[in-house]
Amino acid sequence: MKKWIAIVNPNAGGSKCGRDWPKVKALLINSKLDFDFVLTERKFHAMVLTRKYIAQGYKNFVVVGGDGTLNEIINGIFAQTSIDTADITIGIIPVGTGNDWSRMFNIPRNYEEAIQTLILGNTFTQDVGRVYFTRNDKKTRRFFINIAGMGFDAMVAQKSNDLKEKGKSGKLLYFWNILIGLFGYSHFAASVNIDGKISECDIFSMNIGICKFSGGGMKQVPNAIADDGIFDLTIIKKIGRFDVIRSLPLLYNGKIVNHPKVMSLNGKNIKIESTMPIFLETDGESIGNAPFEFEIIPRSIQVITAS
Repeated sequence: MKKWIAIVNPNAGGSKCGRDWPKVKALLINSKLDFDFVLTERKFHAMVLTRKYIAQGYKNFVVVGGDGTLNEIINGIFAQTSIDTADITIGIIPVGTGNDWSRMFNIPRNYEEAIQTLILGNTFTQDVGRVYFTRNDKKTRRFFINIAGMGFDAMVAQKSNDLKEKGKSGKLLYFWNILIGLFGYSHFAASVNIDGKISECDIFSMNIGICKFSGGGMKQVPNAIADDGIFDLTIIKKIGRFDVIRSLPLLYNGKIVNHPKVMSLNGKNIKIESTMPIFLETDGESIGNAPFEFEIIPRSIQVITAS
Protein backbone atom coordinates (compact mmCIF):
# COMPACT_ATOMS: atom_id res chain seq x y z
CA MET A 1 0.00 0.00 0.00
CA LYS A 2 1.48 3.35 -1.08
CA LYS A 3 -1.06 5.48 0.75
CA TRP A 4 0.23 7.48 3.71
CA ILE A 5 -1.32 7.53 7.17
CA ALA A 6 -0.87 10.80 9.04
CA ILE A 7 -0.80 10.36 12.81
CA VAL A 8 -1.63 13.73 14.34
CA ASN A 9 -0.91 14.66 17.95
CA PRO A 10 -3.14 17.66 18.72
CA ASN A 11 -1.29 18.28 22.00
CA ALA A 12 2.14 18.66 20.37
CA GLY A 13 3.86 22.03 20.59
CA GLY A 14 1.73 23.17 23.52
CA SER A 15 -1.46 22.28 21.56
CA LYS A 16 -0.27 24.27 18.53
CA CYS A 17 -0.68 21.12 16.48
CA GLY A 18 -4.37 20.92 17.34
CA ARG A 19 -4.90 24.55 16.42
CA ASP A 20 -2.97 24.27 13.15
CA TRP A 21 -4.20 20.85 12.02
CA PRO A 22 -7.11 22.22 9.89
CA LYS A 23 -4.58 24.32 7.92
CA VAL A 24 -2.12 21.42 7.62
CA LYS A 25 -4.90 19.07 6.52
CA ALA A 26 -6.02 21.50 3.80
CA LEU A 27 -2.43 21.82 2.56
CA LEU A 28 -2.06 18.03 2.45
CA ILE A 29 -5.27 17.70 0.45
CA ASN A 30 -4.17 20.41 -1.99
CA SER A 31 -0.80 18.68 -2.41
CA LYS A 32 -2.58 15.63 -3.87
CA LEU A 33 -0.78 13.36 -1.39
CA ASP A 34 -2.73 10.12 -1.06
CA PHE A 35 -3.32 9.95 2.69
CA ASP A 36 -5.61 9.04 5.54
CA PHE A 37 -5.30 10.55 8.99
CA VAL A 38 -6.03 9.86 12.64
CA LEU A 39 -5.71 12.00 15.78
CA THR A 40 -4.18 10.71 18.98
CA GLU A 41 -6.33 10.92 22.10
CA ARG A 42 -3.86 10.27 24.92
CA LYS A 43 -0.23 9.63 25.77
CA PHE A 44 1.18 6.51 24.04
CA HIS A 45 -1.86 6.33 21.76
CA ALA A 46 0.39 6.85 18.70
CA MET A 47 2.11 3.51 19.51
CA VAL A 48 -1.22 1.69 19.46
CA LEU A 49 -2.36 3.44 16.28
CA THR A 50 0.89 2.66 14.50
CA ARG A 51 0.58 -1.07 15.16
CA LYS A 52 -3.05 -0.95 14.10
CA TYR A 53 -2.34 0.69 10.74
CA ILE A 54 0.65 -1.54 10.02
CA ALA A 55 -1.69 -4.50 10.52
CA GLN A 56 -4.00 -2.90 7.93
CA GLY A 57 -1.16 -2.74 5.41
CA TYR A 58 0.16 0.81 5.77
CA LYS A 59 3.91 1.24 5.38
CA ASN A 60 4.16 5.03 5.02
CA PHE A 61 3.66 7.24 8.07
CA VAL A 62 3.49 11.02 8.40
CA VAL A 63 4.19 12.33 11.89
CA VAL A 64 2.24 15.53 12.52
CA GLY A 65 3.73 16.58 15.84
CA GLY A 66 7.11 16.67 17.52
CA ASP A 67 9.90 14.44 18.75
CA GLY A 68 7.68 12.75 21.35
CA THR A 69 5.09 11.77 18.74
CA LEU A 70 7.85 10.49 16.47
CA ASN A 71 9.26 8.44 19.34
CA GLU A 72 5.89 6.81 19.99
CA ILE A 73 5.48 5.91 16.32
CA ILE A 74 8.99 4.44 16.21
CA ASN A 75 8.14 2.30 19.23
CA GLY A 76 4.93 1.17 17.56
CA ILE A 77 6.87 0.17 14.44
CA PHE A 78 9.56 -1.74 16.30
CA ALA A 79 7.09 -3.46 18.64
CA GLN A 80 5.42 -5.26 15.73
CA THR A 81 6.88 -8.22 13.84
CA SER A 82 4.62 -8.55 10.78
CA ILE A 83 6.63 -6.19 8.56
CA ASP A 84 10.38 -5.60 8.32
CA THR A 85 10.98 -2.16 9.82
CA ALA A 86 13.33 -1.29 6.94
CA ASP A 87 10.30 -1.50 4.61
CA ILE A 88 8.54 1.28 6.52
CA THR A 89 8.97 4.98 5.71
CA ILE A 90 8.46 7.91 8.06
CA GLY A 91 8.05 11.57 7.16
CA ILE A 92 7.34 14.46 9.50
CA ILE A 93 5.55 17.78 9.53
CA PRO A 94 7.23 19.28 12.60
CA VAL A 95 4.82 20.95 15.00
CA GLY A 96 6.58 20.16 18.27
CA THR A 97 8.48 22.25 20.79
CA GLY A 98 12.04 21.13 20.09
CA ASN A 99 11.81 19.41 16.68
CA ASP A 100 15.37 18.16 17.12
CA TRP A 101 15.16 15.09 14.89
CA SER A 102 13.79 17.12 11.97
CA ARG A 103 16.59 19.66 12.51
CA MET A 104 19.11 16.90 11.80
CA PHE A 105 17.67 16.45 8.30
CA ASN A 106 16.89 20.13 7.55
CA ILE A 107 13.14 19.52 7.41
CA PRO A 108 11.42 22.93 7.18
CA ARG A 109 9.17 24.25 9.93
CA ASN A 110 7.04 25.89 7.24
CA TYR A 111 4.10 23.56 6.63
CA GLU A 112 3.97 23.92 2.84
CA GLU A 113 7.71 23.33 2.54
CA ALA A 114 7.56 20.32 4.88
CA ILE A 115 4.77 18.82 2.76
CA GLN A 116 6.80 19.48 -0.40
CA THR A 117 9.62 17.51 1.23
CA LEU A 118 7.20 14.59 1.63
CA ILE A 119 6.15 14.85 -2.01
CA LEU A 120 9.77 14.84 -3.23
CA GLY A 121 10.31 11.67 -1.21
CA ASN A 122 14.08 11.73 -0.68
CA THR A 123 14.71 8.76 1.61
CA PHE A 124 17.52 7.92 3.99
CA THR A 125 17.82 4.63 5.89
CA GLN A 126 18.93 5.41 9.43
CA ASP A 127 19.87 3.55 12.59
CA VAL A 128 17.58 3.12 15.59
CA GLY A 129 18.57 2.54 19.20
CA ARG A 130 17.14 0.07 21.69
CA VAL A 131 17.61 0.52 25.43
CA TYR A 132 16.74 -1.79 28.30
CA PHE A 133 16.07 -0.12 31.63
CA THR A 134 14.21 -0.53 34.92
CA ARG A 135 10.71 0.77 35.54
CA ASN A 136 8.62 -0.21 38.55
CA ASP A 137 11.32 -2.78 39.46
CA LYS A 138 10.83 -4.51 36.11
CA LYS A 139 13.25 -4.67 33.17
CA THR A 140 11.68 -3.21 30.05
CA ARG A 141 12.77 -1.72 26.73
CA ARG A 142 12.29 1.33 24.55
CA PHE A 143 13.38 2.31 21.06
CA PHE A 144 14.65 5.74 20.06
CA ILE A 145 15.58 7.48 16.81
CA ASN A 146 17.46 10.54 18.01
CA ILE A 147 19.23 10.83 21.39
CA ALA A 148 19.10 9.30 24.87
CA GLY A 149 20.11 11.44 27.83
CA MET A 150 21.04 10.57 31.42
CA GLY A 151 21.83 12.51 34.56
CA PHE A 152 21.34 16.27 34.36
CA ASP A 153 19.96 16.03 30.82
CA ALA A 154 17.25 13.59 31.92
CA MET A 155 16.41 15.69 34.97
CA VAL A 156 15.86 18.79 32.81
CA ALA A 157 13.73 16.74 30.39
CA GLN A 158 11.61 15.52 33.31
CA LYS A 159 11.03 19.07 34.58
CA SER A 160 10.15 20.20 31.06
CA ASN A 161 7.76 17.28 30.56
CA ASP A 162 6.05 18.05 33.87
CA LEU A 163 5.45 21.59 32.60
CA LYS A 164 4.11 20.22 29.31
CA GLU A 165 1.57 18.19 31.25
CA LYS A 166 0.41 21.52 32.73
CA GLY A 167 0.07 23.09 29.30
CA LYS A 168 3.37 25.01 29.32
CA SER A 169 6.10 24.55 26.74
CA GLY A 170 8.78 26.35 24.75
CA LYS A 171 12.54 26.60 24.33
CA LEU A 172 12.82 29.31 26.99
CA LEU A 173 11.21 27.03 29.56
CA TYR A 174 13.74 24.32 28.75
CA PHE A 175 16.58 26.81 29.09
CA TRP A 176 15.10 28.06 32.37
CA ASN A 177 14.95 24.48 33.68
CA ILE A 178 18.65 24.11 32.89
CA LEU A 179 19.51 27.13 35.02
CA ILE A 180 17.17 26.24 37.90
CA GLY A 181 18.18 22.58 37.82
CA LEU A 182 21.84 23.40 38.42
CA PHE A 183 21.07 24.30 42.02
CA GLY A 184 20.61 21.15 44.04
CA TYR A 185 21.75 18.73 41.33
CA SER A 186 24.87 16.62 41.82
CA HIS A 187 26.90 14.21 39.70
CA PHE A 188 26.57 10.42 39.79
CA ALA A 189 29.20 7.68 39.85
CA ALA A 190 28.75 5.03 37.18
CA SER A 191 30.42 2.12 35.45
CA VAL A 192 30.32 2.65 31.67
CA ASN A 193 30.94 -0.41 29.52
CA ILE A 194 31.43 0.40 25.81
CA ASP A 195 31.88 -2.71 23.66
CA GLY A 196 33.57 -4.47 26.58
CA LYS A 197 35.82 -1.59 27.65
CA ILE A 198 34.85 -0.47 31.16
CA SER A 199 35.43 2.97 32.68
CA GLU A 200 34.50 4.26 36.13
CA CYS A 201 33.25 7.84 35.85
CA ASP A 202 31.85 10.65 37.95
CA ILE A 203 29.25 11.97 35.52
CA PHE A 204 27.30 15.21 35.43
CA SER A 205 25.40 14.43 32.24
CA MET A 206 25.60 11.90 29.41
CA ASN A 207 24.12 11.70 25.93
CA ILE A 208 24.04 8.72 23.58
CA GLY A 209 23.21 9.84 20.08
CA ILE A 210 22.20 8.52 16.71
CA CYS A 211 21.57 12.08 15.55
CA LYS A 212 23.16 15.36 16.67
CA PHE A 213 20.52 17.60 18.25
CA SER A 214 18.48 17.64 21.47
CA GLY A 215 16.97 20.13 23.90
CA GLY A 216 15.65 22.44 21.19
CA GLY A 217 18.81 22.86 19.15
CA MET A 218 21.67 21.80 21.42
CA LYS A 219 24.35 19.96 19.45
CA GLN A 220 25.39 17.67 22.29
CA VAL A 221 26.66 14.82 20.08
CA PRO A 222 28.07 16.76 17.13
CA ASN A 223 29.95 13.80 15.65
CA ALA A 224 26.90 11.56 15.34
CA ILE A 225 26.22 10.00 11.93
CA ALA A 226 22.72 8.57 11.62
CA ASP A 227 23.57 5.55 9.48
CA ASP A 228 27.05 4.44 10.60
CA GLY A 229 25.83 1.67 12.95
CA ILE A 230 27.53 3.30 15.95
CA PHE A 231 26.33 5.35 18.91
CA ASP A 232 28.17 8.58 19.68
CA LEU A 233 28.57 9.43 23.37
CA THR A 234 29.19 12.76 25.04
CA ILE A 235 30.01 12.42 28.74
CA ILE A 236 30.26 15.58 30.82
CA LYS A 237 32.22 14.62 33.91
CA LYS A 238 31.86 16.16 37.37
CA ILE A 239 31.78 19.90 36.77
CA GLY A 240 30.96 23.08 38.70
CA ARG A 241 27.61 24.78 38.08
CA PHE A 242 29.21 28.07 37.03
CA ASP A 243 31.42 26.22 34.56
CA VAL A 244 28.22 24.72 33.13
CA ILE A 245 26.69 28.19 32.73
CA ARG A 246 29.83 29.53 31.05
CA SER A 247 29.85 26.53 28.72
CA LEU A 248 26.21 26.74 27.58
CA PRO A 249 27.13 28.29 24.19
CA LEU A 250 29.33 25.25 23.54
CA LEU A 251 26.27 23.01 23.84
CA TYR A 252 24.65 24.87 20.94
CA ASN A 253 27.61 25.17 18.59
CA GLY A 254 28.88 21.60 19.03
CA LYS A 255 32.19 22.59 20.61
CA ILE A 256 31.26 21.08 23.97
CA VAL A 257 33.31 17.99 23.02
CA ASN A 258 36.46 20.17 23.22
CA HIS A 259 35.86 21.06 26.88
CA PRO A 260 38.45 19.50 29.25
CA LYS A 261 35.66 18.00 31.39
CA VAL A 262 34.05 16.26 28.41
CA MET A 263 34.70 12.86 26.83
CA SER A 264 33.57 12.05 23.29
CA LEU A 265 33.34 8.29 22.62
CA ASN A 266 31.50 5.83 20.40
CA GLY A 267 30.39 2.20 20.39
CA LYS A 268 27.70 -0.29 19.41
CA ASN A 269 26.82 -1.83 22.77
CA ILE A 270 26.79 0.24 25.95
CA LYS A 271 26.00 -0.79 29.52
CA ILE A 272 25.70 1.67 32.40
CA GLU A 273 25.48 0.63 36.03
CA SER A 274 25.45 2.62 39.26
CA THR A 275 24.54 2.28 42.89
CA MET A 276 22.99 5.75 42.59
CA PRO A 277 19.62 6.49 40.92
CA ILE A 278 20.12 7.56 37.29
CA PHE A 279 17.17 8.60 35.22
CA LEU A 280 16.82 8.35 31.45
CA GLU A 281 15.11 10.20 28.63
CA THR A 282 14.89 9.08 25.01
CA ASP A 283 13.95 11.56 22.29
CA GLY A 284 12.93 13.93 25.10
CA GLU A 285 10.57 11.48 26.81
CA SER A 286 11.29 10.49 30.45
CA ILE A 287 11.13 6.72 30.81
CA GLY A 288 13.07 4.92 33.54
CA ASN A 289 16.03 4.18 35.76
CA ALA A 290 19.41 2.37 35.65
CA PRO A 291 20.91 -0.09 34.91
CA PHE A 292 20.84 0.59 31.17
CA GLU A 293 21.78 -1.52 28.17
CA PHE A 294 21.96 0.20 24.76
CA GLU A 295 22.06 -1.60 21.42
CA ILE A 296 22.21 -0.14 17.92
CA ILE A 297 19.93 -1.48 15.16
CA PRO A 298 21.74 -0.47 11.97
CA ARG A 299 19.88 1.05 9.02
CA SER A 300 16.51 -0.16 10.19
CA ILE A 301 14.00 2.55 9.22
CA GLN A 302 13.51 4.72 6.13
CA VAL A 303 12.99 8.43 6.72
CA ILE A 304 12.08 11.31 4.41
CA THR A 305 14.71 14.05 4.48
CA ALA A 306 15.23 17.48 2.95
CA SER A 307 19.00 17.05 2.62
